[in-house]
Amino acid sequence: MSEDKATSTAAPAEAPAAATQAPAPTALSLNDLGVLANIIDLASSRGAFRGAELTQVGAAYEKLTAFVRGVQESQQAAAGEESKAKDAPATDAPATDAKAS
Repeated sequence: MSEDKATSTAAPAEAPAAATQAPAPTALSLNDLGVLANIIDLASSRGAFRGAELTQVGAAYEKLTAFVRGVQESQQAAAGEESKAKDAPATDAPATDAKAS
């Protein structure tokens, strides 16, 4: 009986460690969305959709690719701003503060 208690208390201690290492299974990355756009493109080129469905499929594809492009552009802009902030000399920050005083 004491072995059962030890086993049951050890299992929950391991579960949180595994949960923090693995990403959530419901999370979608930008790469996942790009793969979905590629799947739609491939399926339509292979004739997986009927003619009447192509309008809806095309609209979904356009929305998906526009979203991915928009996020990528905003990430690149943010990365550009970060690099500008890192490249700025350290003396600029105190000068700005002195002018505000």
